[in-house]
Amino acid sequence: MTETKLDPNRFVEIKSWSQDKRLKYLLMQILEQQQVWILTDEHGAVMLTTDDEDCIPVWPHFEFAHEWATGDWNGFEPKAISLKDWQKKWSHGLEDDELLIVAFPVPDEDGIILEPFELEDELEQQKRKLHPR
Repeated sequence: MTETKLDPNRFVEIKSWSQDKRLKYLLMQILEQQQVWILTDEHGAVMLTTDDEDCIPVWPHFEFAHEWATGDWNGFEPKAISLKDWQKKWSHGLEDDELLIVAFPVPDEDGIILEPFELEDELEQQKRKLHPR
């Protein structure tokens, strides 16, 4: 898996987008790069509690995940998960553990909360838009 460097100006611009626009961008980047970014340490992935729900945050690029590795999450490292592994293992595992996904949170705003298979459905819909039959 590769780490695509993001232009610093683009980084700042994307962070200012609405939750909906960030979700669309996340979906496009997951499909384009065939990977999703999370934060992990020796115990596993970072979990956030949002609206009394336990969530795993996901990001489209290393830089956005890395920005969260401060404060309470200092010492966590960004980790890329291949889309294939995400779909094969993570979606089912999160569902089994009753965990949700928070899509592309930024420091000043949470992301949209999704069930694991809602993310799968969103990815499939985006894929069909990009590659109509």
